[in-house]
Amino acid sequence: MTSFRLRRVAGLLLVGSLALTACSSAADTGSAGKVVLSVNGQPPRTQAFERKVFDEDVAEFEAANPDIDIQPHEGFMDPKTFSAKLAGGQLEDVFYAYFTDPAQLIARRQAADITEYVKDLPHYTEIRQELRDVFAKDGKVYGVPTANYSMGLLYNRQLFQQAGLDPDSPPKTWDEVKEAAKKITALGGNKVGFAEYSKNNQGGWHFTAWMYSVGGKIARQDGDKWVADFNDDKGRQVLQHLKDMRWRDGTMGEKQLLVIEDVQQMMGAGQLGMYLAAPDNVPTIVNQFKGDYANYGLTGIPDGKGTLIGGEGYMLNPKATPEKIKAGLKWIGWKYLNPDRFDKNLKRYKEQGQPIGLPVPPVADIWTGDVKAKQNELKVANATVPVQNFKSYVDATPTGLIEPPNAQQVYAILDNVVQAVLTDRDADPATLLADAEAKVNPVLAQVK
Repeated sequence: MTSFRLRRVAGLLLVGSLALTACSSAADTGSAGKVVLSVNGQPPRTQAFERKVFDEDVAEFEAANPDIDIQPHEGFMDPKTFSAKLAGGQLEDVFYAYFTDPAQLIARRQAADITEYVKDLPHYTEIRQELRDVFAKDGKVYGVPTANYSMGLLYNRQLFQQAGLDPDSPPKTWDEVKEAAKKITALGGNKVGFAEYSKNNQGGWHFTAWMYSVGGKIARQDGDKWVADFNDDKGRQVLQHLKDMRWRDGTMGEKQLLVIEDVQQMMGAGQLGMYLAAPDNVPTIVNQFKGDYANYGLTGIPDGKGTLIGGEGYMLNPKATPEKIKAGLKWIGWKYLNPDRFDKNLKRYKEQGQPIGLPVPPVADIWTGDVKAKQNELKVANATVPVQNFKSYVDATPTGLIEPPNAQQVYAILDNVVQAVLTDRDADPATLLADAEAKVNPVLAQVK
């Protein structure tokens, strides 16, 4: 879903919600041979700490690269206005993009081909391949990932202990989730074993995560078009599992039609055992709903055949000159992909009382190999939260899959499927999926 956008509202550690502003055109040049580079990603003034960090980084980068003049702007790539801004010369040289954006931008030739330039970007090959693939097509590279999230299983360690479950050995399969939910619900006192979203497009978003976890899909390409791909045995399996937990086991509580804030509040109040989430849910639960970091654990998504990923990266204006492309990649690499700055960034956030040790920015978990090892070592050394509680999530390696095309429209339709299973004891998964498929296919037919 616009899940990463949702997380930018809810999470405290991310760069921040950004408002798009006009900028200089890609053709601008500076005096004294300087490359003038317009970039977005600057946090708004309402996020004082993040803004201060960004502006300090601009000054430090310019001091180290006196031939580059950074012109920062608040903003991100807004699909609704992107084409007009590009045509009007108002698009930044370096622009922010969510993982759902690059495929369409590449197809429309609205991002620069940086294949030859990215070869000189330090540590690029140590970024996880599936994240690099989001910004690539047919062997060519059009952008660089800088942060990501993936879905896992968030659980209450305290309730696990009370229910006789081992909090250091969380469920690895959906069947184990089902059994753990029974034991937590059996504690009484209105405890809920497992909760799921089902409205505001969030039900469809999480249905997608379930489908990926069991090896299914939401959409697939059929020739030059997209078609629905969830009306199958895996789709019926997912819905039947939810239906069994809700009605046969009674482990999902009576209150339904939940959204993310409802579930976070339940977890913060110690009333919920488990739900699907990304790591940035944890600081939200602690800061907004009075939770305690020590009480939560995060593990890989059950069954682990795949997981929904989202995230962000940067692309370059298709009108950018070679000099601007080189300068832009130097900025991206220095600011977002620089292992030499890991320790400094962690300490800056730690000094501000931000939690360190979660698998979220300020050091993004996008790495493999030695860079990942260095990152993990520094996180442990600077940790202010129990890192061990999240180790099984960090160690999990399911295949990462991005959201389907026209995700929000698809999710709105799939919301109805999840809602029906959770509110109607007699709902038939096969009928629900067939009806949804008939509605989703016209939505996918709009994808070009």
